[in-house]
Amino acid sequence: MKLTELEFLLEDFLLYCETKNLSQKTLSSYEQSIKLYLLYLKEEHEIEDPNKVKAGHVRQYVKYVQERGKYTVVGNDKSIKINHPQNRTDYKKTVSNVTINNYIRNIKVFFNWMYSESEIKKNPVDTIEQIKTERRQKSGISEQEFRMLLGQFDFTKFHGYRNKVIVMLLQDTGMRVGECLYLDGDNIDFKHRMILVTRTKGRQERYVYFSQQMLRELRHYIKFKERYTSTNLLFPTTRSTELTVQSFEKQLKQAGSVIGLSVHPHQLRNNFARQFLLNGGDLYTLSRILGHSSVTVTEKAYLDLTREEISKKYQQHSPLAKWRI
Repeated sequence: MKLTELEFLLEDFLLYCETKNLSQKTLSSYEQSIKLYLLYLKEEHEIEDPNKVKAGHVRQYVKYVQERGKYTVVGNDKSIKINHPQNRTDYKKTVSNVTINNYIRNIKVFFNWMYSESEIKKNPVDTIEQIKTERRQKSGISEQEFRMLLGQFDFTKFHGYRNKVIVMLLQDTGMRVGECLYLDGDNIDFKHRMILVTRTKGRQERYVYFSQQMLRELRHYIKFKERYTSTNLLFPTTRSTELTVQSFEKQLKQAGSVIGLSVHPHQLRNNFARQFLLNGGDLYTLSRILGHSSVTVTEKAYLDLTREEISKKYQQHSPLAKWRI
């Protein structure tokens, strides 16, 4: 089947993105969201020529998605027969502004690229702005909640102890869960208490650091692991294969539900950042540890301290208190 001009340009754009070493998650996000937009242009406005796209088509698409709701627009009819979106509990529910802003951002990246490649004479997304959203404050996990969470894992069984150590390591280092589950024994520098993270979001290797308590736990866990598996993977399954993010997320969620705690792996990364700042850490160091592209990214993502936490931090750093006037 012959591609339309817009479809051909999308394929070319994705090839360009691959040369930029973007993550698979980013590539998939671009492909899925832009394909849906091109389908909308074709079916609702009979547009296949990129030079015929106007800013109004983007705004109308946003309204279209808002009115249709979740999982009602698909790029491939075959996926409906496989995934059965109509059976989901959130089918046709309102699409969040955060999700819509992701769509807008991806569409803008695509059209900005076409403009830079001189594939379009005028850029239709120049005046398109994202929807204003109210940023939800991310909830932290208290020390008591964290202790209770660790207590839900059966330390006498391999998978239970493995999960406990993963949770501790995520909280202690701020790693992303995908980075953590890919580690092997050679990544750990016990002497300097450092871990080399190789599978990163931006494909830039970096070091994270762990505490003396984590050092003892890791050494004990590795000896424990060697009785069950011979793989060099740090956190394998009981079959010595790589533990998937989805599998760990499910097990973590189940452990949290027992104590009434809604928890996911990224929340542990958020909690690390929160505690790092509360304990006197600076944003620049935190940004390096988390692997962010800039301090601005870190600031936007992790300055979610409550009034009580800000008050406590202030009391620790008050100039007059330090001067004892």
